[in-house]
Amino acid sequence: MKFFRSILLVLSLVSIPITAIDKQAHIEGKFFPKLSDYRFFKDLTSQIPADEVLPYELQSDLFSDYTHKQRFVYVPPAMKVGHEKNKVFMFPVGSVLIKTFSYQNTMSELNPQLLETRLLIHSEGGWKAVSYIWNEDQSEAYLSLVGGTIQTSFSDEDGNIRSVRYRAPNKNQCKECHQINASLTPIGPKARNMNLTLSYDDKPQNQLAKWHDLGWIDQDIDFMKMINYSRLNEDIEDRARAYLEINCAHCHIPGGSADTTGLYLMLEETNKKSLGFYKKPVAAGKASFNLKYSIVPKKPNQSILLRRMESMDPGIMMPESGRALKHAEGIEVISEWINSL
Repeated sequence: MKFFRSILLVLSLVSIPITAIDKQAHIEGKFFPKLSDYRFFKDLTSQIPADEVLPYELQSDLFSDYTHKQRFVYVPPAMKVGHEKNKVFMFPVGSVLIKTFSYQNTMSELNPQLLETRLLIHSEGGWKAVSYIWNEDQSEAYLSLVGGTIQTSFSDEDGNIRSVRYRAPNKNQCKECHQINASLTPIGPKARNMNLTLSYDDKPQNQLAKWHDLGWIDQDIDFMKMINYSRLNEDIEDRARAYLEINCAHCHIPGGSADTTGLYLMLEETNKKSLGFYKKPVAAGKASFNLKYSIVPKKPNQSILLRRMESMDPGIMMPESGRALKHAEGIEVISEWINSL
């Protein structure tokens, strides 16, 4: 009898795919000690995803001290991704959004230098955020609930050496941006910010069409046009609104952490006062620079919004977290836009 029980146990173990992604762990909101424990990647260091994990990209992405970002998504088999116009895709329970931050042109032997991988896990209790910091030899990333800092340097597009103290957020700091109506939520993956063509098995395909082919989304979904704000040949109004949407509107939105300011910067906002035009700040103090309005058309230097983007003072700067450097290109876009109004 013991012999047969042993045989059954062996057969049951053989039938378990040990390399499969553990969907149940995501549903329960479990955090593993190492990034490799999730089995999201065939090659962890090279960031080659498992067959069940799909890369994705955004038209415009959040500025994070000039880091390069690789994004991936896992959706449980046979599950649908919901969609509502102007909203982030509604990923089913068990889904995971994966984002790895790196510097591509470093001044060390690490090139690229993997810094951090963040996970947004949709558990049955809601979304949970967690960070994994890469070790020095880039072989593994380890769970860090308290965050961390990495002192490094990189060469920018103009060949200038930039020194930066990269900060990985702690578990609670993620809520500063990823929260609407007191609930944690993703930021970037909206249909309008994902309407672009990627390469799948060396074949070009619109990624929304790819998601439809996978059965994740319906074919006909309604969304606004959104562009890449870094494209110099695009209309400055479209560039500026795309920049504000992805860099500011996760807080400056009804229900967001900056809701009480009444300054709403999402792409669909049409009320000029809500967008900051001749809008007085809710609170005065040094963050207002003794200026009257968030945006003064044709006067960038008299616009509080731009001045706070330019600042590096922790009590003034916007965004108030997530960066240690000024975003020169973003400042230029918003300055040019205000000057054109």
